[in-house]
Amino acid sequence: MADKHEMKKPKKQSPTVFGYPVSIFFIVINEFCERFSYYGMRAVLVLYFRYFLRWDENLATTIYHTFVALCYLTPILGAIVADSWLGKFKTIVYLSIVYAVGQVVMAVSAINDITDANKDGTPDNMTVHVALSMVGLLLIALGTGGIKPCVAAFGGDQFQDDQEKERGTFFSIFYLSINAGSLLSTVITPILRAKECGIHTQQSCYPLAFGVPAALMVVALIVFIVGSGMYKKTAPQGNIMVKVCQCIGFAIMNRFDHRSSQYPKREHWMDWADDKYDKLLIAQVKMVLKVLFLYIPLPMFWALFDQQGSRWTLQATNMDGDFGALIIQPDQMQTVNPILILLLVPIMDSVVYPLISKCNLNFSPLKRMTVGMLFAAIAFVAAALVQIQIDKTLPKFPSSTEGQVKFINMLNRPLEIKAGMNTIELKAFMGNDDYLTYNEPFILTLGPNYSYPVDLLDGARTTMVITEEKAKALSYWMTIVFMCAEFSFSRIFNGYNSVLNVTVGNLEDSDLGFNQMSKYFLLPQGDAQFKIRKETGEECLYSQKLGFGSSYTLLIPSTFTFGDKCGEKISQVVDIKPNTIHMAWQIPQYFLMTAGEVVFSVTGLEFSYSQAPSNMKSVLQAGWLLTVAVGNIIVLIIAEAAQLPEKWAEYILFASLLVLVCIIFSIMAYFYVYTDPSKIEAQFNQNNPEEKRRKSLEMARKDSFEYNKEKRPSSDSSSDEEEQRQTKI
Repeated sequence: MADKHEMKKPKKQSPTVFGYPVSIFFIVINEFCERFSYYGMRAVLVLYFRYFLRWDENLATTIYHTFVALCYLTPILGAIVADSWLGKFKTIVYLSIVYAVGQVVMAVSAINDITDANKDGTPDNMTVHVALSMVGLLLIALGTGGIKPCVAAFGGDQFQDDQEKERGTFFSIFYLSINAGSLLSTVITPILRAKECGIHTQQSCYPLAFGVPAALMVVALIVFIVGSGMYKKTAPQGNIMVKVCQCIGFAIMNRFDHRSSQYPKREHWMDWADDKYDKLLIAQVKMVLKVLFLYIPLPMFWALFDQQGSRWTLQATNMDGDFGALIIQPDQMQTVNPILILLLVPIMDSVVYPLISKCNLNFSPLKRMTVGMLFAAIAFVAAALVQIQIDKTLPKFPSSTEGQVKFINMLNRPLEIKAGMNTIELKAFMGNDDYLTYNEPFILTLGPNYSYPVDLLDGARTTMVITEEKAKALSYWMTIVFMCAEFSFSRIFNGYNSVLNVTVGNLEDSDLGFNQMSKYFLLPQGDAQFKIRKETGEECLYSQKLGFGSSYTLLIPSTFTFGDKCGEKISQVVDIKPNTIHMAWQIPQYFLMTAGEVVFSVTGLEFSYSQAPSNMKSVLQAGWLLTVAVGNIIVLIIAEAAQLPEKWAEYILFASLLVLVCIIFSIMAYFYVYTDPSKIEAQFNQNNPEEKRRKSLEMARKDSFEYNKEKRPSSDSSSDEEEQRQTKI
């Protein structure tokens, strides 16, 4: 807050367009680009961990939520730096540079060719990519979190005192730019990721998916700096959060120093701070602590909410995203949330809440928040039910003490195979439908004259191809496939007595010799075209329809001939069946979670703002953001501690914990007494004339709780909107 000397200075007049400072347009564009950059990068992040860095789902989830937690811890640092040392403008510029560098580093980390010396499509030094990724994410967390509390407030600073209406419109446009950037990025970056790119080999284009957000962040920085000459910049004026923490710390230490029974007790433990601090400040801190106490159970909601970008996205990778003419990528399902927000917010405000009010039901803010938490818990129950259906369709991979084997008959006649106690009958040029699981060595019998001992290959999936060469010799191939929804895998076995060259789209395999198996081709869902070419120049085109997450072995038999119907001679063995549970089944859980967000988050911000002292709105805002960070830390703790083998069980565990927390919160809410901070401050100052004079500048404005109650919509509603929209910002 400015002092009296500063209030007397003439205010800088910024150029205006239709009554609005020109400078705010630079700020709105900056926010759109920055939110596009952040949400676009985050939309594909967990899949980058899973399929590029090749981490398992638990590690990918852990690092993802660690990153999100950092993004919501650093706003406290950014607010302190801006208010105490650099000011909002310099803080935004400096941390945006850090932010942009982090995005560029992330894009570079996703280029597999920088360490792919042998040009086989696999990075030779994954440590380099992991190190770059971690550095990039750390810089991004520092940048996006640091500027989070500054940009909206800096935009509000651009308006004059007589532009309250324009300021309110600015915050509406500002919030719209946030949602627009979020929505567009979660649609576009998954499409970019699904494209194929690369210098030596064509793979999922993570460099482009990270590169476009990096470019948008650079644009955001440039646009913000271009408007520098038009901004109204206020000097750092001290951070109220630091003062509150100092007051609380002094009260604790002073109480500890006077713990002896000879000292008289005080009504509240914060009263021990009155030896050094104003009584009005102490009273305001008491009000803040009262609300912060209610925040204790809230992180559990965010623990469930932020798993939309981790567990739910990974869940979608095992589902079918074919919507007819539209193919949905698993990370694009996250767009359901912002779309539903745009629909549900006006419905809640215009229909649901007025209807409840007409029914004379006491649907207080804390009751709304309780209902929002229950919605989130039900959403996870719905996710568990979907996961149970998915698990029924997933292949059963071997455990560490088991092995699995599939047999392929390349003989031009039926074959009866005995593997231990199991008998399998195979037609010519066909394989068995399911892998045979075994946990001890067995004898493989192909007839009266051929028996082979098969050793146990722990945790391995093996394909045994039975050929005519050298009296039914067996050839072994390992099956290693990373399942991913929008991709399929196909490989080719050449049983034709000639060297063949196989081309799939723009992916060309090396020459495939007789009785050789190709590597797996990573192919997008849909129709794949295989071009099979003989050394003499003869060609055969073969088309195969690929399902989501499927894996196939194509067999070119010894009876294969080139010609018009050559493709009919090629047979197909299914290694992994396509996903069959449709992604549309995730929509109910997204709907429930978004309904919970609208009821919980928006109401929580409004409640916090109404219960906070006039000069400590930012303290509660910092506390609110801290609950988001703690929620993501809870995910890390539970995911690592529980180690549940079934994903559906983990969903039920999170839902159960939230219901338990919800009960605790409802009890706390029952005993909570709503207060009017403006009346308490006014009454306190009336009883303390000296402090009233000291705080006269602070009390010049009425608190928004009373002001909005009497004059909504009012000129101060813009400041309400600024605080209430910080979660998305």
